Amino acid sequence: MTMTKERPTPAPRAPKVNALGLDRNEYKGRDSTLCKGCGHDSISQRIINAAWDLGLDQTQVIKLSGIGCSSKTPAYFLGASHGFNAVHGRMPSVATGALIANRSLVAVGVSGDGDTASIGIGQFKHAVRRNVPVVYIVENNGVYGLTKGQFSATSDKGQVLKYAGVNHLPSLDICLEALAANATFVARSFAGDAKQVEALLKAALSHRGMAVLDIISPCVTFNNHETSNKSYPWGKEHEIPMHELNFVPKFEQIEIDEYDDEREVQLHDGSWIKLKKLSTDHDPTDKMSAFRILEEAHREQKLLTGLFYINTDQPDMIELLNMVDTPLAHLSEVDTRPSRAALQQIMAEL
Repeated sequence: MTMTKERPTPAPRAPKVNALGLDRNEYKGRDSTLCKGCGHDSISQRIINAAWDLGLDQTQVIKLSGIGCSSKTPAYFLGASHGFNAVHGRMPSVATGALIANRSLVAVGVSGDGDTASIGIGQFKHAVRRNVPVVYIVENNGVYGLTKGQFSATSDKGQVLKYAGVNHLPSLDICLEALAANATFVARSFAGDAKQVEALLKAALSHRGMAVLDIISPCVTFNNHETSNKSYPWGKEHEIPMHELNFVPKFEQIEIDEYDDEREVQLHDGSWIKLKKLSTDHDPTDKMSAFRILEEAHREQKLLTGLFYINTDQPDMIELLNMVDTPLAHLSEVDTRPSRAALQQIMAEL
């Protein structure tokens, strides 16, 4: 009788953890209720990955949104974070108030093309102008998906929708609008390009001030036909990345590879964005160059993706307000409430 030696059962592999010792699954939220295949769900996963890689403390993150399919998504990522679902188009005001009250928060705002480019365009432009320190993600599908697929302000002229007919109006370009309002970080990506979206998100989360990230996010229910330039088929065929983009966080050893046509941009926290030219000769620190390539792409209906513009020198809104270092929400009543004598002095001066 031949005896066989039993092999020991291998120990289960320990989950990979980030700098905080957390597993990636701990950065998830609730299950999505969006249509299967929606580009918004892909973006939610990219946010989870980027936040986990950077080791963000979820308890110090505030998620903000307005109204629409896109504005439901904060429930689907960073489940241990705070969240506020504002009214339609008013998310920038809520973000402004939250960050004035607690300057230590990391703010992630998720909006849509209707929420930002229509009813919220004024709020958006002034938040950009003030350089409110928030990662402002526009999940752009060119339709009002939550109200059955009408054209939005970013729908291209001549676009055809089954239930809405033909769009005869020119579209607004989120990135051009942001540049015109003096944005300090402007980028565009495509939900089907996971690597680029994650790299841009990491850079946006490390940027000082508002980072505007316009992500083409196909609506699989109302706007995913081949003739739509906000569909998966069109995006995959026509996407033109300007550069190969990599992000090196501050806690990694900084090693910049040597190769031609590379541009490195160091952020204020010590991390780096590395850009290798692919399709166009563009310097992301040159604002006029950003205007030029965006206007050309908009006119020719090209899906140009990448980092269009970045300015690391402009102070953000919190710096300009000259507030105390301690967040206002953490100050005691003694620190925030003037004494009766102080109030009497103020009244006398008036």
